[in-house]
Amino acid sequence: MCAERGARVRRAPGDVAGRKWPVRNRRRTAPACRAVLLPVLLRAPAGTTMLKKFDKKDEESGGGSNPFQHLEKSSVLQEASARVFNETPINPRKCAHILTKILYLINQGEHLGTTEATEAFFAMTKLFQSNDPTLRRMCYLTIKEMSCIAEDVIIVTSSLTKDMTGKEDNYRGPAVRALCQITDSTMLQAIERYMKQAIVDKVPSVSSSALVSSLHLLKCSFDVVKRWVNEAQEAASSDNIMVQYHALGLLYHVRKNDRLAVSKMISKFTRHGLKSPFAYCMMIRVASRQLEEEDGSRDSPLFDFIESCLRNKHEMVVYEAASAIVNLPGCSAKELAPAVSVLQLFCSSPKAALRYAAVRTLNKVAMKHPSAVTACNLDLENLVTDSNRSIATLAITTLLKTGSEGSIDRLMKQISSFMSEISDEFKVVVVQAISALCQKYPRKHAVLMNFLFSMLREEGGFEYKRAIVDCIISIIEENSESKETGLSHLCEFIEDCEFTVLATRILHLLGQEGPKTNNPSKYIRFIYNRVVLEHEEVRAGAVSALAKFGAQNEEMLPSILVLLKRCVMDDDNEVRDRATFYLNVLEQKQKALNAGYILNGLTVSIPGLERALQQYTLEPSEKPFDLKSVPLATAPTAEPRAESTPITAAKQPEKVAATRQEIFQEQLAAVPEFQGLGPLFKSSPEPVALTESETEYVVRCTKHTFTEHMVFQFDCTNTLNDQTLENVTVQMEPTEACEVLCYVPARSLPYNQPGTCYTLVALPKEDPTAVACTFSCMMKFTVKDCDPTTGETDEEGYEDEYVLEDLEVTIADHIQKVMKVNFEAAWDEVGDEFEKEETFTLSTIKTLEEAVGNIVKFLGMHPCERSDKVPDNKNTHTLLLAGVFRGGHDILVRSRLLLLDTVTMQVTARSSEELPVDIVLASVG
Repeated sequence: MCAERGARVRRAPGDVAGRKWPVRNRRRTAPACRAVLLPVLLRAPAGTTMLKKFDKKDEESGGGSNPFQHLEKSSVLQEASARVFNETPINPRKCAHILTKILYLINQGEHLGTTEATEAFFAMTKLFQSNDPTLRRMCYLTIKEMSCIAEDVIIVTSSLTKDMTGKEDNYRGPAVRALCQITDSTMLQAIERYMKQAIVDKVPSVSSSALVSSLHLLKCSFDVVKRWVNEAQEAASSDNIMVQYHALGLLYHVRKNDRLAVSKMISKFTRHGLKSPFAYCMMIRVASRQLEEEDGSRDSPLFDFIESCLRNKHEMVVYEAASAIVNLPGCSAKELAPAVSVLQLFCSSPKAALRYAAVRTLNKVAMKHPSAVTACNLDLENLVTDSNRSIATLAITTLLKTGSEGSIDRLMKQISSFMSEISDEFKVVVVQAISALCQKYPRKHAVLMNFLFSMLREEGGFEYKRAIVDCIISIIEENSESKETGLSHLCEFIEDCEFTVLATRILHLLGQEGPKTNNPSKYIRFIYNRVVLEHEEVRAGAVSALAKFGAQNEEMLPSILVLLKRCVMDDDNEVRDRATFYLNVLEQKQKALNAGYILNGLTVSIPGLERALQQYTLEPSEKPFDLKSVPLATAPTAEPRAESTPITAAKQPEKVAATRQEIFQEQLAAVPEFQGLGPLFKSSPEPVALTESETEYVVRCTKHTFTEHMVFQFDCTNTLNDQTLENVTVQMEPTEACEVLCYVPARSLPYNQPGTCYTLVALPKEDPTAVACTFSCMMKFTVKDCDPTTGETDEEGYEDEYVLEDLEVTIADHIQKVMKVNFEAAWDEVGDEFEKEETFTLSTIKTLEEAVGNIVKFLGMHPCERSDKVPDNKNTHTLLLAGVFRGGHDILVRSRLLLLDTVTMQVTARSSEELPVDIVLASVG
């Protein structure tokens, strides 16, 4: 925008326009450009000289490119208040220049005190005596900018109202915007008549100004602005494209909480047609939002309207319609076909923006419906050689998603030809597409991995290198054949790796996967080199990796001990401590110690452990610290694929936030009735819906498990605007031996404001194996009628109740997932003292994949060593599961599956106590 304004300045007549604008100024921020160029843009008289004249020497050196660079706030405000604004007669040129300086200071973030801003504002009001058009419009801009800083800005209301209702059209629109900026909800009714007149004004700029200002006023004065609907409807029939667009926007925002009113509005305007392409785009967005909210059928008139817009004469409308169809949830390939055809035509457009939009949208479609985009492959291949590298990158990544296995080699050659010419941001997109391709065609992992290694050796930033390392690691995990090749290349990479995070991650991977390879000793040299050559963080990671080799390979143990003894004398405390600790553990030569302290490590939450230790030191006790009192670390969930993130999304800084369970722990600890329950063991990962989403009361339940109790948290929403609910509780009746101890009510539940109530239940002690239970639920409350408009509630109420769906408690609610990196070591660590084994037949299950999924979901345990992935064309599989039963008891399950006509399952369970084993086997049976 700055460049465009600069272009206007060069074409304008007069002294300022004839001067060449310095190239350096084009990089100035938008507010700065606006402040400097405002007098020129506001049609300053020819011959007016407001900016310093630059000669060629200044231009080449870049010196003095900003005439306001060294402004002092105090001197500018003093000059304005004391001198220039009080001159008689008023000098428009000087005043406009001072106002430009003030705007520049505000836009640069300079803080203006209330007193000094008010003084300058009051002095500026005298400038309304001048009829200079440039000065008057500068006044409007300054009023808008200073309205939130100065006090008593309403003093200019009469001047703005006079301009708003005057005959000078150039003043009326800006006056409306400035007046609405300084008007609060208490004063709005005083100018309501003028606003209604402005909305239906025949001058488009005035009408648009009033409509846009009404949109802003809607946030604070909805009840007043909604009375202007008739005028907005009249404006929506305007022939001017911007007026119709703004009117439609105001109508939608007034009615957006009323689905029926929005549906009628869409029906009316789609039936009579629209003149504005902007209005069409907005109607498409409103219609698609309605389809999403109503989960409407694709046979509905709304979808027909969106599809009809694919044949509009305006390209922006056609693209908006195609984009809306593509983004509709649950859209089938058949419904996508018209949109894909339109996008295919855009791929051959001479306009780069259209080609980019088309290929970017096709890239998004290819993530879910690659077959629907296959017809565009020829057009996409033509775009691979596009001069715009952003388009070429998106085209190649889309082809990677839609292409066949046989085309991969050719595509890799095409990618190689331009990888050095694109930015790291687009290189990351290519890497993410290759990662998806590896999962789709596992037999091509060798070709793809070689390409990734060549990219890894090239120069690049952290995000780019991390994407490549992530991709290589995922290939290693998915394809056991590629493990040794991948580890070898990663070893070469860390020899010259400048990123500490990547080096430590690869060292961790080497310690985890290296001991399982055919020749683990070949990795020791690369790891120990890091101890010798790197800084302390990498050295500490290398020491841990060496210890893991020694813990899993008895032949290598003597050599590992020698290396660790050398690390004991390291300069860094962390490295020395790790080396000393691992050395002492390994010298014991006990598998249980190796598994507990080297291979699998702690399963507790580190922030929770820190808080528990701090609390323990504050309250001295003779009892030793109990690790079971610390909340467990929740097992990592599968992260959404990075490729689904828009490539234009800015990278947000990572923040260490409290986990979901820690938030629940804090909330429950604040309830007096729950003080003696102990640490929270587990919260259900997703709330359970006990009502339909469209009912008058919406209730969802989150289950919180403690050692001997369960707390049921009911999040309730009242969707009736003529009622307020008070003393809301959910009464529960168990089918088993559970006992309801108390109810904690939600005191008040106004319309559309969520509230929370709780029910505390004691788990059975007589029969501890009875962990599964079903509760019948009923919501009880006091209803008080209220006025939907004012929100006033009646004093008297009446008791009422509402039946909810039954709520089930299963064994998964009593087991917390934990990840065991080395399951075999953990299995040996627990021992076979309480091992039990049983065989079951899963008569209703016909595939191993279905059996694995059902077992994992039913038991609520974490699948280890990727055992939840069933290899193709296999009729046997072993599923390894790890968890902790409430009370802190480790529970491990090895399930051997055999597929013949049905699935036969042999379940072996181990624990440090007998009760968890009995509960698991009883629940499976």
